[in-house]
Formats: sequence, structure tokens, C-alpha cells
Amino acid sequence: MPRLFRAGRRAALLLSACATPAAAQPQSSAASVTLSELSVVGAAATDAPSGETRGSLSVPSVDRQRAALAGTVGSVAFVDAATLQDRYANTLRDVLKDVPGVYVQERYGQELRLSVRGSGIARAFHLRGIELLQDGIPLNLADGSGDFYQVDPLALRSVEVYKGGNALTFGATTLGGAVNVVTPTAYTALAPNILRVDGGSFGTIREQAQMSRIDGPLDVLVNATLTNSDGFRAHEAQATKNFNVNIGYRIAPDIETRFFLGTYLTDQKLPGTLTLGQSLTTPTLANPAAISGNQSRKVETERIANRTSFLLDVGKLDVDTWAIHKSLYHPIFQAIDQDGWTYGISPHWAGTFDLGGFRDDVVLGLRAFAGQNSALQFVNVRGQRGAQTLNSLQSASSVEAYGENRFWFLPDVALMTGAKAFSSNRTFSDKGGLPGNPRPRFADVTYEGLNPKVGLLWQPRPDIQVFGDVVRSRDVPDFSDLVQQNLLSTTFVPLRAQRAWTYEAGARGRFGPLAFDVTLYRSDLRDELINFATNPGLNIPAATFNTPRSVHQGVEAAVTLDLVRDLAGTGDGVSLTQIWTHNDFRFVGDPVFGNNRIAGIPSDVLRTVLSYRHPSGFHVAPSLDWVPQGAFADHANTLRVPGYALLGVEAGIDFADGVALFVDARNLTNARYVSDIAVVANAAATAGGAGALAAFYPGSGRSVFGGIRAAF
Repeated sequence: MPRLFRAGRRAALLLSACATPAAAQPQSSAASVTLSELSVVGAAATDAPSGETRGSLSVPSVDRQRAALAGTVGSVAFVDAATLQDRYANTLRDVLKDVPGVYVQERYGQELRLSVRGSGIARAFHLRGIELLQDGIPLNLADGSGDFYQVDPLALRSVEVYKGGNALTFGATTLGGAVNVVTPTAYTALAPNILRVDGGSFGTIREQAQMSRIDGPLDVLVNATLTNSDGFRAHEAQATKNFNVNIGYRIAPDIETRFFLGTYLTDQKLPGTLTLGQSLTTPTLANPAAISGNQSRKVETERIANRTSFLLDVGKLDVDTWAIHKSLYHPIFQAIDQDGWTYGISPHWAGTFDLGGFRDDVVLGLRAFAGQNSALQFVNVRGQRGAQTLNSLQSASSVEAYGENRFWFLPDVALMTGAKAFSSNRTFSDKGGLPGNPRPRFADVTYEGLNPKVGLLWQPRPDIQVFGDVVRSRDVPDFSDLVQQNLLSTTFVPLRAQRAWTYEAGARGRFGPLAFDVTLYRSDLRDELINFATNPGLNIPAATFNTPRSVHQGVEAAVTLDLVRDLAGTGDGVSLTQIWTHNDFRFVGDPVFGNNRIAGIPSDVLRTVLSYRHPSGFHVAPSLDWVPQGAFADHANTLRVPGYALLGVEAGIDFADGVALFVDARNLTNARYVSDIAVVANAAATAGGAGALAAFYPGSGRSVFGGIRAAF
């Protein structure tokens, strides 16, 4: 109770401070400042129209989503999912590959490494340091962990990327920020009916159907996607079934409620990691331990969420509630069997005032969420449960209050201030009573803090913005960090929360034929949560420790140049896009690793796309993905993987009747490369030498996918 009282008192003080402008009168139209709808630079975002009609009170139109994002004081990105309709998009990698500063690599199936500014840099599984949301409502579990299996690229209408502390508008202040995937409503859907079939290499076949209707105050949209694939590697077959339902009802002209329902079923075989030599010579192999243990990941997730929106005399109030049930059966080094619930509530208010003749935008919010997870483990007997080795319960809860204020003290300059106060608890109960684990154990830790933010936004022209900001972030450990495992035992390690001050400056917009989005940043970290795999070949979850000091800094840049217009006919055009993400992540005076580079992510990732689009609907876009120098595989910096270059091409045609055909050819030269790494502490210390280290995920070879889509 004392902890909750202190958190509540701090939240009340924060809300009071952030809401000071509320004493002013509502803004008059004369004081209004209109921000232009800036579009984030990227190959996918330069030409395609939004196909936008209108939004509703609870989910605004795509154009309004884009405009709201452009008002953020900091680095953000926007992807209109209309640009994904005429190409093959199977994972979040396909959705986010054109966003600068986002490092996303495929491991196998839908399992990815997603990192923004080095978030969860060395973790070789799932997600840490980024809040994943759907329609602004968290998908992460109560302890902050998350994965990607609930995100269906064919069930999206847009994607918003808020890097670092710029996700404060959702109450997220982790190092990586937040990725908000927005699903379509019957108002924002690209068509009332959509049917799609695509597939290709590795025995891949996928079917999608979407239908939406509006009937007076009621709107309904249903989407289903079924995917089956044998995978590039042996023992990589996957089957997924994703169902999303979106139901809205306008209770009154100024009140709307909307339900988001989803069921997500994933059955994924795991191919495991290989040695570096195997990855570059025989990449289709599976790790022998993955086959003998029949390693897999079976996930059943059900989600229900609601947003009820109230249009007030001043501003709008959204009240979000959600509940997520997740069942996981995951035979790896042991058979992990988990079942749990996450539930939460979050009121969020945004409004605009006239403060002494100046515009003032205010955002205030609260979030409270909790969850329990029954975490059992058994000896893995060829994928089946053997003798039980762990009987535990994981409980997590958080209370958060946040606020953000943008004060336009000049017509084109805004001062942004904000803060988030939080209290997060992690409780672990090992019930014992098992032959190898007879005694019960209990651990409880609470993390509290205040994360402030300040920044400036200058809009010298309607289509150009310059910004700079300073923000503090905290990453609270999740149970994969706190409950560490090896072949012999399970141990609760009371890690400290990761803290960082991040400084960023950038500019975005368009000047004539040139569109740009460039940000420079530096994060000074204390107690960074660093992972290393104790035995990546067996898929044992990584050990985690706090390094005293580290630094993450880099460049996030995307530039698009319209090279020529009216080339082969009126209205066609050729554009060239260059995306560059520079990563400089280092230990600072670490007792073991000194000033070494933190392993896992390469220093430079470049993507070049040459796009041609004709008004008739024909489009073609060859691309080059280039990593000049590969990442280190270990924090001791004794082993680095080779760099690589991948050639690809996308092409298609959109017919006037709503039918579209497309083809997507990848890795045309069949290059052998390492896509991701299960980082270790010191590769040279591996038994048998670095050549025996099985810590690498080979990238997929040459592949071709194609499909047909009908929208009517």
C-alpha cells in the first residue's frame, strides 16, 4: 500500500503540473495553427495514394493519423498500409523495412529481431524495449515482454513508429519507443470486400478475406488470414491463423464505442542456430538439437479490447480497456508450458486551449495494467512433456501517469514539455515440491521512477519541420530477464531498471523534388540490460546482466529524390530512395568488456530503392539491401560475421476494376549471409573454438512470391 500511495501521489502531482493550461479558455479559431500532413520518407510512402475516405470518432481517418503524427516533437515514422497491398508483406520486416532507424531482421517464420536505437540489442528472441500496440492499445504482456505473432500485415491500415521517448503520447518511455499498428474500420477500409491469394517459394501459400459494412450507427469489419509454409530451412514449417473483428457503434453524435476482437493461432517449428561455416555453406540445415527435441512454438492468443470515445466541449476523452489470454507450449531445451492473462485500463484526454493568445496542446493519460502467468517446465522428450522441473507463477502490475504539453509561443515554434511517473511490480513464486526443485522460493521487486521530456519544434515552411528534444527513459526488466535458466536450475536475478538520457535533433519534410527525414541521436545509458546466450545451440534463454555504463548513438536517414516525371507518359515518374541507419553501440568502461562494441547489430544498414510507377497502375521497384560490415557475434569482439548485399525487385499492375497482380523476387543472387545472431559473451572461449559456436541464423536464399488481389 505505501508503494501504491507514493505512486498515486506522484501521478496526481504530474497530472496537476501538466494540466496547468486547462485553466485557460478554449482556443478560438483565430489562434489556430495548422500543421501540414507531412509524409515520412520511404520507398513505400512516396507515390501511393491513401485511398482515404473518412474516419470515425474512435479511429480517425488515415490522413488525420498522419497529420497528428507530424505534430510530434521528435523522430517518428508513418507507413500507409495501402502501399502494402500490391506487394508481398508477410512479417513486420516487410512492413517496416523502409523506415530509417528501425532494425528488423527475420530469424525464421514470423520470429524477428526488432530493435530501435539498440533496444534489446543482444536478445535473440522475441521483443524487449519497444512497446507494441494495436490501435493504440498495448499488445505487450503485463511485464513488458512481447512478440510479433498477433500482427497480421494484411490486417493493417497504417503503422506509426514513435522512436524512443517520442512514444510518450501513449505513455511509453522505453529506449526503443513504440510501434502502433492500426487496423482498418469499415470507415477506413480500402474497399468493402477484399480477397487475396499469394504464395511462392518454400511451399508458401496464404489466403486472406476481408469484409466491412456500415449500417446507420453500426460499423463492422472482419478479416481472416491463413498462412502455411515449409520454410527455407529444414524443420521450419509454420501454420498461422489470424482473425480480427472491428465493431463500432455511435451511441450519440459525441459518443462512440468500438470493440477490437482477435484470435491468433501459431504453430511454428524451430530450426535452431547453426555455426558460421554452416550458415554460409549449408544454410538450409536445422540444428540437430532442434530436430531431436522437436523444438517448436505453439501459441494461442485471444484478445478483446474496447475504446469508448467522448467528444467534449474541450478536447476528446478515450477510455481504453483490454484483456489478453495467451497460451504457450514451447519445447526447446525444456518444454515450456505457460498460460496467462493480461488486462488493463487507460483513460486518455487530448485538447487545445488559447493561453494568452497562444495555442496550447495538452495530452493527459493514466494506465493501469496487470497480469498473471502460470509458468511450468518439463523435461523435453522429443517435443512432449516429461518429468516436471518447474512450477511457478509470474505476476506483474504497473500504474502510470503521463502528460505532454505543446505551447506554440510563436506561430511556427512550439515548446514541448512532458513527463511520465510509474510504479511497476514483478513477483515470482516458485512453488517447489519437485524432485529437482523441492523448496519453494519467492521474489518481489518494485521499480519506480519519473521520466521527463523537453523539446522544440520549428516549422519554417508548411512542409518542413526541424526538431530537437531531450528525454529520459527507463526499461523495466521482464520475466525473461529476471528468471534466468540453465540446464540445472532456475534463478530469480533482481536486476536494476535500465536508465537513459537521449538527445536527438532532426528535420523532415519536402523541398521541391527532394523529400527527407534525418535524425541524429545519442543515448547515455546506466545499467543497460545486456544479454548473452549461455548455449544458443540448445535454445536456452539468454542470461541478462546490468552493465554500469554504455552509449548508443547513430544516424537515422531517408532521402527520396524524384528523378524524372512524364518519362513514358503523362503522370508517370521515377524516384530514388536511400535509407541509412548508422548504429554505434558501445560499452563504456565495463569491468569485463571495456569499451567494446555491443554485439548483435551491424554498424551500418543501407537500403536503396529505384521506383517507377505509371498512372495505368504498372509499377516496378528494384532494390539493394547492403550491410557493408557484419555485426559482432560476441561482446568480447573476437568474431564478426561477414557483410552482405541482397538484390531484389517488386513489380505489379493495379487494374481499374480493383484487381491487382504482383510479384516479389528476393535475394536474386542467392547470397549466403547471416540474418541474425544469438549473441554470446566470448566466442573464442567456445569449446572447440569459435568455429564450433552454433549461434547464427542464416538468411533465406533466392525466393519468388506472387499473388492476386481483388478489392470491390
